[in-house]
Amino acid sequence: MEALLDKLSEQHELTEEELVWFLGHLTPELKKKLYSRASEVRKQHYGVSVYSRGLIEFSSYCRRDCLYCGLRRSNSRAERYRLTEEEILDCAAEGYELGYRSFVLQSGEDIIYTEQVLTSIIREMKLRFPDAAITLSVGERSEAFYCALYNAGADRYLLRHETASRALYESLHPGMSFDNRMDCLRILREIGYQVGAGFMVGLPGQTHRHLAEDLLFVKRFQPEMIGIGPFIPHSATPLNGAAGGTVEDTLVMIAMARLMVPDALMPATTAMGTLDPSGREKALQSGANVVMPILSPLQIRSKYALYEQKICMGDEPEHCRSCLEMRIAVSGYRMEFSRGDHCRYNVQL
Repeated sequence: MEALLDKLSEQHELTEEELVWFLGHLTPELKKKLYSRASEVRKQHYGVSVYSRGLIEFSSYCRRDCLYCGLRRSNSRAERYRLTEEEILDCAAEGYELGYRSFVLQSGEDIIYTEQVLTSIIREMKLRFPDAAITLSVGERSEAFYCALYNAGADRYLLRHETASRALYESLHPGMSFDNRMDCLRILREIGYQVGAGFMVGLPGQTHRHLAEDLLFVKRFQPEMIGIGPFIPHSATPLNGAAGGTVEDTLVMIAMARLMVPDALMPATTAMGTLDPSGREKALQSGANVVMPILSPLQIRSKYALYEQKICMGDEPEHCRSCLEMRIAVSGYRMEFSRGDHCRYNVQL
């Protein structure tokens, strides 16, 4: 086991069989060493900086019916909302005043936000906040759509692959195509976006081999961002009775992904903090280096319910910033308010 950890740390790769065996034989002591190695590698590339992205969740409508998600179109209990262009810009303005220079515009797959609508929002954000980076997370769209938003000024795009197993993906995403998901990621990379992929830990039916496939996928694809979080069951979905993922299993995958893709930007997700009050701090100490505090208006935050009992629903942005900054400092890191680009990018403003 020590030999495999040494190989992973030094060569940043293992075979599929080695990954499966490693995941199945981890001891508490070896996990501590894994987290420590991942933290060392992260510091080699990004020091003690933790990059902040102001998250604006602008629509809870979604045309998809993913079995695990509270925003799925079949959830008749979901409270839906859409922010206007001006409301989105107001959220960004508040975040900019608080020091954020990186924003994430996220929604369900809501086709009401057309190419024209989103390009207008992006251009106005770039006009008002020229030194800020814009990340989009609005799902699967056409190549022309992705090109238009990139040309309007979008810098990054988050599109979790969810799982690298075709069979598992298709069992969880009725009416969706595994091949199209992968094609979207490839197209985003070719256009020039800094691209984010990622997956959930603890999905029903997920095995160590599935997780090994996820690690091998991110190793091959080399995304600039890797989002890894625990699956948390939602009461209004078909997976209501599932066990869900754990913080510990997710920490293992964060650390292993850090060692497989050493220079990736990796968030300490809100889902980790939802399952464990110290979950985000543990993620930072296991290789993560990004946080995404919410800037959405307080009155609609609880309606963006991918899962339930989400933390920080009642925190004003200013409080959220100071709370996170303190937590990060106590963990031995420093909250960074720059654009926070991937270390391979030298963005000229």
